[in-house]
Amino acid sequence: MPKTALRITREQNFADWYLEVIREANLAEHSGVRGCMVIKPWGYAIWERVQRALDDLIRATGHDNVYFPVFIPLELIEKEATHVEGFAKEMAVVTHHRLVKGEDGKLVPAAPLESPLVVRPTSETMIGESFARWIQSYRDLPMKLNQWANVVRWELRPRLFLRTTEFLWQEGHTAHATKEEALEETRQMLEVYREVVEGAMKIPVIPGTKTPGERFPGADETHSIEAMMQDGRALQAGTSHFLGQNFSKAANIQFQDKDGETRFVYTTSWGASTRLIGALIMTHSDDDGLRLPPRIAPRHLVIVPILRGGDQDGKVLAAAHALAQRLSAERWENEAVRATVDTRDINAADKRWEWIKKGVPLVAELGPRDLESGSVALTRRDRIAEKKEILPIETLVGSVGSLLSAFERTLLEQALAYRAQRTREDVADFAAFQEFFKSDDRTGFVIAPWSGDPASEAKIAALGVTIRCLPYRQSGRKAPCVLTGKPSVTDALFAKAY
Repeated sequence: MPKTALRITREQNFADWYLEVIREANLAEHSGVRGCMVIKPWGYAIWERVQRALDDLIRATGHDNVYFPVFIPLELIEKEATHVEGFAKEMAVVTHHRLVKGEDGKLVPAAPLESPLVVRPTSETMIGESFARWIQSYRDLPMKLNQWANVVRWELRPRLFLRTTEFLWQEGHTAHATKEEALEETRQMLEVYREVVEGAMKIPVIPGTKTPGERFPGADETHSIEAMMQDGRALQAGTSHFLGQNFSKAANIQFQDKDGETRFVYTTSWGASTRLIGALIMTHSDDDGLRLPPRIAPRHLVIVPILRGGDQDGKVLAAAHALAQRLSAERWENEAVRATVDTRDINAADKRWEWIKKGVPLVAELGPRDLESGSVALTRRDRIAEKKEILPIETLVGSVGSLLSAFERTLLEQALAYRAQRTREDVADFAAFQEFFKSDDRTGFVIAPWSGDPASEAKIAALGVTIRCLPYRQSGRKAPCVLTGKPSVTDALFAKAY
C-alpha cells in the first residue's frame, strides 16, 4: 500500500479515520464534560469562515441578527406539545441554583428554582413569546431575525462535530402575514444553505422536502439539503422549516391586517451548525488529512523557509516575508489571498506535512538554493502523490489565483464523481433494495419511486435506512414503489445517515 500521512485510512476504518483527520489537523478534542468538545484555533478559524459566508447571505436576504437567553422557562416549552415531544429526551434542565458545602465538604446544589429552566435546545418557544409582544400590526411584518448561538441536546453517542451535547449554530426565525410568503422564505433560506455548502464548501447536495415522519417537531414542512460522505452515508447539511401557524397559535402571535381583521402569523425557522465541519471532513479529506476548499481555508498558502543555521537564514526569512506580502496583495474571488510564513523553530519537513494534514491548498518551500534560482518548491494539496513543482517566484505570484480555482474545481469534481458512483436509480424492488443496503460499511444513495405511505418507512428502519428527502428534482417516471410495489407518487432519496 502507498505510504500515507495518516496512520488510519478510509478503507481500514472510516470512523477511526475521521477522528484521525480531526486529531492530525488539530481541529478539536473532547472536553472534560461528557459529549462536549473544545474547538481549537484551526477548527474555529474554519467555522468562522463558514459563519461569515452564511452571515453575509443571511443579512443580504433581509435578516437582522439578535440574541436570546440560553435558558428557557419550562412553562414556555410546555405550550407547544408536539415540539416538546420531539426534543424531550434531549433536553438539559436546570433545577437548582447556588452551591454550598455539604457534610463531606463537597459542593452541592442548595436552592431549588421555583420553575425549572431548559437549556436552549432551539429557540422557537422563546422567540415566539417575543414575537407575540413585538408584532401587533401588518406594518410589523415580515419580521426576519437570526441568532448565532450555542445549543444543548443531550447526546447518548457523541461524536466530534457531528453529534455533541453542546454545539454552535445559527437559527433563523421569521414571521409573515401570509402562508405564501412564509413558504417562499422557507425555500429561499434553503437556497442560502445550498449556496454556501455547494458554492463555498464545494459539497454537492440534493435539496428536497422531508416526509412527515422526518419533519422538525411542530413543522408543517421541513426542507433539507442532503450530502453524501465518503462512506456512502448521508449527512443533513441544513434545514429550513415552514411552521405554519402552529407556533403562532401556541404563543398567541397575532396581528391586525389592512382590513382590521385579527389574524395569526405564519412562521419559519431554519438552521445550520458546526456539523458542517464534519461534512467538510468526510467529503473532501483523504488519507493524508484534511483538504480545505479555498473559500473556507483560513490560509490559502503557507511559506516554509528552509533554514540551515547559517548566514543565509536571514536572507531566506526576509525573502519569505516579502513573498508572503506580495501574495497577500493578490486578489482571488474578491478577497485577498491569505498567505503567511511559518517561522516556528521546528524541522521544515515536519512543518510541510503539518500544513498538508491541516488541509492548506498550497505549501511553498523557500531555501538558499531557491533564492539563487528565484524559484520555490510548491506542494499542491490535490497532488500530494506528485513531486513538488518548481516554479519561478514571479509565476507563483501571477498564478496563485488560478491555482486556487483549479484546486476548488478538483474538490467539487471529485465529490460529484464519488456521489455519482455510489448512487443507484435502477433499484426496482424491495429485494434489490435490501441487497444494496445490507452492508454496514460502505453503502450509498438510492433514488427510487415511493408510494407516499408513511407506514412503509418502518419497513426500512431495520436496515438503518431512512428517506432523507423527496428531491425537488423529480424524474417523472411511472413505476411501482420500491418498498411496497404499489403505485408511486414521488421519487424519494433513501440512505443510511449520520
